[in-house]
Amino acid sequence: MRSIWEALSDSTRRDILVLLKKDSLTAGEIYNHFDITKPSLSHHLSILKEAKLVSSIKQGQNVIYSLNLTAFNELIEFIKGLKN
Repeated sequence: MRSIWEALSDSTRRDILVLLKKDSLTAGEIYNHFDITKPSLSHHLSILKEAKLVSSIKQGQNVIYSLNLTAFNELIEFIKGLKN
């Protein structure tokens, strides 16, 4: 399993998360925002899914990607705990 830190270490993956913050999107919709190959996008999405930062649901021929807010809430709580 990929770590959250590894997933967040890449600027393209961070940009994907910013896009998904606004709305759930298909891989094709995400692809339209980047100048990368489809296999490269698939790789980035796979890393985000392995880190549990993104979830996906298959609808017909499309896969819809969404932020996994639970993972972000857990990350925020972890970071807050570092202050003590």
